[in-house]
Amino acid sequence: MTIYKNILQTIGNTPIVKINKLAPPGINMYVKVESFNPLASVKDRLAIAIIEDAEKSGKLKPGMTVVEATSGNTGIALAMVCAAKGYPFVATMVETFSVERRKLMKFLGAKVVLTPKELKGSGMVAKAKELSEKHGWFLTSQFTNAANPAYHRQTTASEILSDFAGKDLDYFVSGWGTGGTITGVSSMLKVARPDCKIVASEPTNASLLDGKSWAPHAIQGWTPDFIPEVLDRSCYDILHTVDDAVAINTSKLLAQKEGIFVGISAGATFATALKVAGTAKPGSTILAMLPDTAERYLSTPLFADITGDSDDVE
Repeated sequence: MTIYKNILQTIGNTPIVKINKLAPPGINMYVKVESFNPLASVKDRLAIAIIEDAEKSGKLKPGMTVVEATSGNTGIALAMVCAAKGYPFVATMVETFSVERRKLMKFLGAKVVLTPKELKGSGMVAKAKELSEKHGWFLTSQFTNAANPAYHRQTTASEILSDFAGKDLDYFVSGWGTGGTITGVSSMLKVARPDCKIVASEPTNASLLDGKSWAPHAIQGWTPDFIPEVLDRSCYDILHTVDDAVAINTSKLLAQKEGIFVGISAGATFATALKVAGTAKPGSTILAMLPDTAERYLSTPLFADITGDSDDVE
């Protein structure tokens, strides 16, 4: 087994796993399980990409404080990267996001500044910018930073192409938060696998790509109240929306039927993949991105009906 020089070298090369019980007959379904990253989400990739790009460009200098607006996973990932590299880190975060995300960042040595829910995602972004300008901190700008999709082109997409070498791949399904994953992966797949359809998914309550207005939703990490600059609006071929309740239920199904322990956004993505499977030709192959672990959601509706009480098995 490889001995790594630091935890950051373990980012990426996440497994692709076949779905055995939930896939409709005649459809090949696979998931890329990003919770295998060291801090258990796809955002580990974004964090290392942006920090190392800033180091190379000279924008981030030794000892500088890093600041970012986050729903949690990016902040946790940046807290890890900053801890490993020796940078102080401050996260701004809407007060409604799960408390375990705040605690994880603080456990990694970060400071967390909460913003009012009335200001939505735009409020935490504005606060991060304000702090950056006031103190001269490095603002990672995940929603506009080109290093975000570039890293997914170089790593996530390359891993997918390598794992599916010599195999069919008819659909790639992903949600969007910053848009980095779907933009980066699709740009490679459209060249290497032009017949592969790119499927984007977003919350029914906040279907901005579909031209609707934003409203609060339960799929943390997806769809802020604006369309990020990073997101290439031409990157997808098919757009679907998914309800909060369906996303939550599908996450539970993945856990209880496949043993795959993932969060609400993963449930939303796989629910979309199941929708695609319902109309796909027999023999089609579908790959869905599963962004994070269910442990990020212990205080959310995902675990609302899970108690710590003793069960009656007599």
